[in-house]
Amino acid sequence: MQDLYLQRIQRKAMKHAKRHPLIFGTLILTITGLITRIIGFFYRIYLSRLFGEEGMGIYQLLSPALSLSFSLTAAGYQTAISKFVAANTAGRRSDDLKTLLTGASITLPLSLGVNAVLFLAAEPIGTFLLKEARTISMLRILSFSIPFAALHACINGYFYGKKKASVPALTQLLEQLARVGCVFLVTGADLSEGRTPSINAAVLGLTVGELLSMLIALICLYIHLYPDASVLSLQNICPSSAVYRDLLGMALPLTANRIVLNILQSIEAVSIPQKLLLYGYDTTTALSVYGVLTGMAMPMIFFPNALTGSVAVLLLPTISENHAKGDREAVWNDTLRTVKYCSLMGFLCLCGFLFLGDWMGTELFHSELAGHFIVTLGFICPFLYLDTTLSSILQGLGMAGRIFVSNVVCLLIRLLFVFFAIPVIGMQGYLWGILVSQLVLAGIYFFCLYRFFRQNTVF
Repeated sequence: MQDLYLQRIQRKAMKHAKRHPLIFGTLILTITGLITRIIGFFYRIYLSRLFGEEGMGIYQLLSPALSLSFSLTAAGYQTAISKFVAANTAGRRSDDLKTLLTGASITLPLSLGVNAVLFLAAEPIGTFLLKEARTISMLRILSFSIPFAALHACINGYFYGKKKASVPALTQLLEQLARVGCVFLVTGADLSEGRTPSINAAVLGLTVGELLSMLIALICLYIHLYPDASVLSLQNICPSSAVYRDLLGMALPLTANRIVLNILQSIEAVSIPQKLLLYGYDTTTALSVYGVLTGMAMPMIFFPNALTGSVAVLLLPTISENHAKGDREAVWNDTLRTVKYCSLMGFLCLCGFLFLGDWMGTELFHSELAGHFIVTLGFICPFLYLDTTLSSILQGLGMAGRIFVSNVVCLLIRLLFVFFAIPVIGMQGYLWGILVSQLVLAGIYFFCLYRFFRQNTVF
């Protein structure tokens, strides 16, 4: 009787998953995202205590190189694969697989090229662009993660389009576990032998995590395709010129947009420590303050984004599918629910960070400055979480160009505060810049959605 009862529950759960893929997929990604972020949260505390504020600042200087590499090799193609697979209303597995293989055949050569450039040109990049020679060896280790991340992103795009969020969720969790485990083993071995651990261990952990997540994604893809072996025939998997044309037609503008945005973000990231020097800090203090903001306070603010990030990832294929069908009412309902719940969550997080921010900084990171940053950044929560999901909705409606312009405006506002406010009032000027830019971004997104629904006579 118990087995029959369990089977009945499983059947009901499967029916619910098929009827409400967005809700079910969001639940899977959110649970996994929360577990991953909890692990990452304690991992950040471990790193901050092991390498100190200056070490975290040096580590965070790698973010521009990593994000720019991912944008060039994978980000646009993951989104394009997800959108085309979701829009394939016929549901032919061979067509979906062609889309995936087309994307992979483009991203792999690109990622290997970026791998070579980062490895061979690590010295000038670290010295002249990042303005920190201690990042040179870290860049060389980081370069090997790029091909793994590119292929992993393509496979994730395929499964997001199929509304099978469990595979990306699994690889995300295993990637985090591999990263943390690798760092614990390497730094633990150094400490046991009396050596001072190097921040390079954190970069090695990142690369190992990407390798494992790519291998698991490949295994999951094989298991997914195995029941229908005919799909793997040469005729079905060989990409055509039409598939290349369609995929590149969407991916190239997205890639170009992401590259421009990441160049602006890189300028921002590299300029903050330099402008702090003009404020009166020495190099060590500037890197320490930058490390506290980006390595301690910002991850705390983004911690609740596990939920909104999951919604955003799955909103894109859902909105794309409903938009392709002409179902404007479904798009409106999804948008309304997203705005309502993300606003509520943002307000609750704002209250939490205002009352507990100082405690989080002093007790968790042993840094009063981190607590001050967390309290100040708490005010962006209602807009930050909304902007994440609204961007995905606009992407699903084919408004990639407007998203790009909006983000450029947002970044230019932040850069103005970096160049003109930080030298006068320090890091507080940058925090105000973040708040102003998020307010402007939310306003632009709402205006774009209002015009869309107005033109389509939803209300």
